[in-house]
Amino acid sequence: MLLRFVPRVLAGLLVTLVVLLTGCSPSGPSGATGAGSSAPSWARGMATISRSGLPAEARQTLDLIDRGGPFPYRQDNTVFGNFEGRLPKEPRGYYHEYTVRTPGSRDRGARRIVTGQGGEFYYTDDHYNTFRAVLR
Repeated sequence: MLLRFVPRVLAGLLVTLVVLLTGCSPSGPSGATGAGSSAPSWARGMATISRSGLPAEARQTLDLIDRGGPFPYRQDNTVFGNFEGRLPKEPRGYYHEYTVRTPGSRDRGARRIVTGQGGEFYYTDDHYNTFRAVLR
């Protein structure tokens, strides 16, 4: 009878060990977090990611945005239309987009940072299908 429970006990111990070793936390992988109380009001209700959780290329794009350029792609700093409606509805011209380089990609790739006139920063790595609010 005791031998039947040994695999379950070992599995439980293994899960506990993995959680302890990986530092599993509510923030999830790569600094990503769900909407939380520390998120600014514009980010409430959407997934978030810390600046440090972004890929290095996205952090470089943020630095370029902060400096005002120069931007490597002619489409950078152009109006983002939000045609997919994934971001809060705002008047045309409110949002601007910037390319995040994708190593090995022959074109602009799918990664972007979109900024709002109210100081919002959003990151997408799937060409506008999903966004995460960037907490800076």
